[in-house]
Amino acid sequence: MTLPRITALVPALLAALCAACSSGGGGSAAAGNAGSTGHAAHGRPLTVEQLAAKVGCTPRIQVDAQDMRTGHCKTGDGEFFLSTFATQEGKDAWMDTAPEYNPHLVGHLWTALAPREVLEKLMGRLGGELHLNDHRTKSPSPQGY
Repeated sequence: MTLPRITALVPALLAALCAACSSGGGGSAAAGNAGSTGHAAHGRPLTVEQLAAKVGCTPRIQVDAQDMRTGHCKTGDGEFFLSTFATQEGKDAWMDTAPEYNPHLVGHLWTALAPREVLEKLMGRLGGELHLNDHRTKSPSPQGY
């Protein structure tokens, strides 16, 4: 799938998430030293900005809601979207509305959406699991293909 087609899907996915999620949960996580676990200091989830910094990007924020934030990045690795979620339920609702044929990189309360070759490059710096077909289950590692 091409980036323009992925970009066209983002508003529909975001609308579905907003309709599915209630407004419970916390806001943005505090800054801190982050490891590949997807957590900042003190176990807090990473923000869009913290994830983007790990891959050398300053994100252009597309969605800044209480339950979800999404930023667009463009680096030497390619173009991609990073989304963070206030709750696991919100992340699950978003993933349930995401098209199954789009690969996702999935971490603790965050996802990255891009073509597979971009996600494979990002995975080394962000961690997470690559979900290729059905994003609700972990896909086999890319080396198995």
